[in-house]
Amino acid sequence: MAESRRRFVNVLLGSGLLGWLGSILYPVFSFLKPPEIPEANVSSISAGPASELVSGSGRIVQFGRTPVLVLRTDDGEIRAFQATCTHLDCIVQYRDDLKRIWCACHNGNYDLQGRVISGPPPRPLTAFQVQLVDDEIMISKPEPIA
Repeated sequence: MAESRRRFVNVLLGSGLLGWLGSILYPVFSFLKPPEIPEANVSSISAGPASELVSGSGRIVQFGRTPVLVLRTDDGEIRAFQATCTHLDCIVQYRDDLKRIWCACHNGNYDLQGRVISGPPPRPLTAFQVQLVDDEIMISKPEPIA
């Protein structure tokens, strides 16, 4: 009889302790987990005036939550690529001294077509469509591959 009472008290205390731990840990983990924020459904953006983007330079603009590298080659062509390295999602940049797109994290190099030249990146950069409307650079999402 004493054994069954002791067991009952142990189960009662154990379940109370588990309930108390749950009531403490659940809010902590809920706070640490970021909320789900839906991405705006944007199909194209303006990347600024083309006259401000000089030859041999690049800049990063936001396309929703995606950073996009907009660059103008030495021959005047404007191109746009997703500005996250395909290796570990570091932000890439245009290096005029190298005439290539460079990732500083692990020295990944891409040519001006977005193809991997050297380093650890496994895939080329995603290219965005670029159109000039008057003097405005308009960037659109890439066409899905069928």
